[in-house]
Amino acid sequence: MLESDVFNRRSTDSKLISPAFYNVTIGLCLFWGFFVNWLLVVNIDPEFLRAINLWVFFIGYFASCFFGVYLFNSSKKPIISFIGYNFVVVPFGLIVNMVVSQYDESLVIEAIRITAGVTLIMLILGSMYPKFFQKISGALTIALVAVLIIELFQVFVLGIHHDWIDWAVAVIFCGYIGYDWGRANQIPKTLDNAVDSAAALYMDIINLFLRILRILGRK
Repeated sequence: MLESDVFNRRSTDSKLISPAFYNVTIGLCLFWGFFVNWLLVVNIDPEFLRAINLWVFFIGYFASCFFGVYLFNSSKKPIISFIGYNFVVVPFGLIVNMVVSQYDESLVIEAIRITAGVTLIMLILGSMYPKFFQKISGALTIALVAVLIIELFQVFVLGIHHDWIDWAVAVIFCGYIGYDWGRANQIPKTLDNAVDSAAALYMDIINLFLRILRILGRK
C-alpha cells in the first residue's frame, strides 16, 4: 500500500467547503477512478498487457503510482491532485484488467457487489468509531507489511500461496477503509483534501476488491 500524508494536515489556507460538498467530491472522485478502470478493462486486451516485459511493466507501474502519490501529497491545487490521482488510477486499472480477465463475468460482478457492501459498512463504522480505527492503525500497518512479506516469500521462494493470506489482506484493507474515512473527516474540508482522501480510499477499495475476487474465484 502506498502511504499518503494527506491525513496529517491540520490547518489550511485554502477555501473550506461544506461537509456535504466535501463528501460528494470524494464520492465523485471514487466514481471517476472506478469508471476509468472499467474503460481500461473494456478497451485493452489483457493479452497485450501480458506480452509486455514483466520488469518493464512493474517499473512503469510503480513509477506511475509513486509519481501520482507525490503529486497529490505535495500539491494544494485540486487539479494537480486530480492529475496525480489519475497517475495512480491508470496503473491500478491495468492490474485490475489482467486479474478480472481470469474470472467469469458473474464472479466479477459478485465481487463488486460484496466490495461495495463491505465498503459501505466500513465507511459507516469509520464515521461512528474514528478513535477505534485510529488506535488500531499501527497494528494494521504491521500486519499488512508482515503478511505481504510472507506472501512474497511463499510465492517467489516456496512457489506456494496459502488461502488465508487473501482473507488476512482483505480484513486489513477493511480496517484501512474505516481508518482512512475517519481521518478524511478529521482534516480541513477543502476541495484538494477531498481529492487526496479519495485517492487513499480508492487504493484501499481496489486492493479489497482484488482479494475478494481471488477468494470467490477459489470457490
